[in-house]
Amino acid sequence: MNFKNTSFGCLALATLSTTIGCQTTPKKVEKPLNKPNVVVIYLDDLGYGDLSCYGGVGLKTPNIDALANAGVRFTNGYATSATCTPSRYGLLTGVYPWRNKDAKILPGTAPLIIDTAQVTLPKMFKKQDYQTAVVGKWHLGMGTGLVDWNRHYFPRSK
Repeated sequence: MNFKNTSFGCLALATLSTTIGCQTTPKKVEKPLNKPNVVVIYLDDLGYGDLSCYGGVGLKTPNIDALANAGVRFTNGYATSATCTPSRYGLLTGVYPWRNKDAKILPGTAPLIIDTAQVTLPKMFKKQDYQTAVVGKWHLGMGTGLVDWNRHYFPRSK
């Protein structure tokens, strides 16, 4: 039976709309996230001209090129330091590494140099309902500095 042009169809639609609109328990409506995905790729010893998406010819980087072509490409950037640990520290905390005497190249067993109470870029993203992760080289210290590399790591404050 086709209710498209009948008064019964309009009545049924009006009744259904009213019934749905008069529910006693409001449903939480999830709004779709209109936030961009953010991927920070932070590498040691890779220059601007090394990637083919920036005109480099020495390496073929098709996966990085695909990310660059689908997203935002930065063409002017600065590092807080020429070495890895202080530069990572600056990126994650927004604090110049020279303000922290421990933000220098660290041994693998160094204690954590970013206090767990410190505001960091990942914490700011989490506050905006992003999921964050780090993969690869951390090199900012681990816990107390007494590290058993055969156990799962749980960060602790300094």
